[in-house]
Amino acid sequence: MISVLLADDDARFRAAYRKLFERTDGFRFAGEAADGDEAARLAESRKPDIALLDVQMPGTDGLSAARRVLAGGVTRVIMLTTFDLDDYLYEALTLGVSGFLLKNAAPEEVLHAVRTVHAGHAMLAPEVTARVLQRFGPPRPADRHAFAARVLSERELQVIRLVARGYSNQRIADELFLSVETVRTYLRRMFLKLDVNDRTHLAVLAHRAGLLHEPR
Repeated sequence: MISVLLADDDARFRAAYRKLFERTDGFRFAGEAADGDEAARLAESRKPDIALLDVQMPGTDGLSAARRVLAGGVTRVIMLTTFDLDDYLYEALTLGVSGFLLKNAAPEEVLHAVRTVHAGHAMLAPEVTARVLQRFGPPRPADRHAFAARVLSERELQVIRLVARGYSNQRIADELFLSVETVRTYLRRMFLKLDVNDRTHLAVLAHRAGLLHEPR
């Protein structure tokens, strides 16, 4: 059973998400908040598995709430965002949030994102991937050398490029004619080689190294 806390200042939005989690097997709705301060207090007292936090809320915003929630070391955070409100994404990623989800995502996408993050993986909506990477600026040649020095195979580079596009493990496997377990193995190896904890940070590191495009 995955417990989920939601913070958003739109009461209708909260009601829709509450119904989604209450009516779906395997989930427990742990509570809702209209601002970041209330969300942080609820996270501390109820210790949900996942906190869905809107980026922009009155009073204490989602970023400040995420910092407090993550400090507890129990709850994973998924930020809810829109295309025109992504100024906080860079800092949120550095704080250690586990995912970014568009607020207009379909119900099945929301459930998939929560399940993915609960399983210990990062979840970046494909539509948000490019915008998050852009926040880290253009690739830097110095990073390319440091990255290459860690000896990634060509197959690993192929996997990274697809991760950065927001592909799931299954889609990567289909694209590269591999099994899903083989894709997972490549990811585990790269996490260790590059000292990152999830797919999102892997994609950011690859972007900064200038390795997200096929060589000409």
